[in-house]
Amino acid sequence: MTLLFQTVISFFASVFFAIVFNAPKKLLFACGLVGSIGWMVYTIAESTKLTLAVGVFLGSFALSLCAHFFARYYKRPVIIFNVAGIIPLVPGGVAYDATKNLIISDFSEALAKGMEATLASGAIAFGLLIAEIVFQTFLKGYKHFRYTRHRRKKGEEPVKL
Repeated sequence: MTLLFQTVISFFASVFFAIVFNAPKKLLFACGLVGSIGWMVYTIAESTKLTLAVGVFLGSFALSLCAHFFARYYKRPVIIFNVAGIIPLVPGGVAYDATKNLIISDFSEALAKGMEATLASGAIAFGLLIAEIVFQTFLKGYKHFRYTRHRRKKGEEPVKL
């Protein structure tokens, strides 16, 4: 029940940030869906006792793949979906805890929370990057497959790469 509730809340959080970022109205549902998918993957990874950074990486990877799909479907830039969808995964609470612990002079906890926030932020960037690489590789392979298949139908010899 909490997974469903959190997924719905992350959907609305992504939609509201898409509104703040001036996304077109017809893309709001897709932006919310991207954010909720990323949060759902993160929550499932967290429930299997993976670290915060690994869960955030998997969530950002999944949402970025969905963002690429929607970008192709709606013929819009992928950044519209990535920016709105990544908002639920941003480690704001962990960064707040790090700052709070720094102010109350609990330096060891502040350092631990600061490193956790830094790793989660890096995992977001790495997840987006790896998804971009995977998607572009898949797209290149698909285009090559279509091109060689088209040439075979015409009776031409396929080009070897």
